[in-house]
Amino acid sequence: MALKESEAVVLRTYPLREADLLITFFTRNEGKVRGVARSAKKSRKRFGGALEPLTFVRAFYEDRERQELARLDACEVIESPLADQVSYPRAVALAHVAELLDELLPDREANDAVFRLTLSVLSRLRGPDIWMPVTYFELWLTRLVGLLPDFSECTACGRALNGSRAYFHALADGLMCPEDKRLASSEMSSESRAIATQMFRAPVESFSATEWPKAKASDLRKFLMQTLERHIERKLVTAGMLEKVSG
Repeated sequence: MALKESEAVVLRTYPLREADLLITFFTRNEGKVRGVARSAKKSRKRFGGALEPLTFVRAFYEDRERQELARLDACEVIESPLADQVSYPRAVALAHVAELLDELLPDREANDAVFRLTLSVLSRLRGPDIWMPVTYFELWLTRLVGLLPDFSECTACGRALNGSRAYFHALADGLMCPEDKRLASSEMSSESRAIATQMFRAPVESFSATEWPKAKASDLRKFLMQTLERHIERKLVTAGMLEKVSG
């Protein structure tokens, strides 16, 4: 088989035998690929620091006949998250991006829109201010994988919300009007819905100068996490870790 080459983002690595690593990487050409990096713990020449999670690399890999895992031959670092200081909030945010991609993307299905989203958000996750890029990534990823409902109308009765109060529930899709909300529902503010609309109209860098404490659009992030966790049918580990990060 010919050696394949693609830009990729490393998502996760796991020890495999004495010197090998099991790698999950998100390629531009083929989507999410799982492979084995032989002797990765020993070979600095072929891999160096290229296998750190969320490193943007040029990956060289090969598919073997009748084998599920690719063989990762080498990686060249294009951009590394370790080039900037990694604070605990930033480390959690980076891990959150990796977990979402790994859980939501199917194997071997190219998605250039998600790939470009990932690179643009990683470019904004270089400092201690994590909440804007995290919000932007969660919102757009939910939309791009087809799980984001229409915010403009009640999913129960179809009534237009038009800036009126809107509610959501962990076990229900979409937003509901006050008359149709369930017990123990949470409210999504009109401000957060307006933020979502703005984010769909502008690139992530246009929000960089905006002050963004943890409390801003927290109800929107809660809604998005409930939607995604309902889809994958389990709790996201990094979502709980983000909740504990101070704002």
